[in-house]
Amino acid sequence: MLDHPRGGAGNVIALINPEIEPVGEETEDAWEGCLSIPGLRGCVTRPARIRFRGLDIEGKPVEGEAAGLAARVIQHETDHLDGVLYPMRMHDLSLLGFTEELAKAAAAVRIEEKAP
Repeated sequence: MLDHPRGGAGNVIALINPEIEPVGEETEDAWEGCLSIPGLRGCVTRPARIRFRGLDIEGKPVEGEAAGLAARVIQHETDHLDGVLYPMRMHDLSLLGFTEELAKAAAAVRIEEKAP
């Protein structure tokens, strides 16, 4: 990740005109939500690790690599710049649901797993 004295989580505060590319072939599935589609969540497959480059908030070139949540967030937000929302990245729309219903289903599974 890039270091920036005013950075927040992962030390990234802005990435202007981002360019990203996967590093390797490993992917990860994770649940995503978005303020553009409130109340829904979906399981999205994305590259596990990415390389990024762009400009920081002061217009200086920056580049680096990100993995895990940081890589997922950078990909999700870069998609917005291209007019892409996370459901458009989903391979299985049966894994798209209302947040409350998904929470109820997960709780039911936990209860069932604890049953003798």
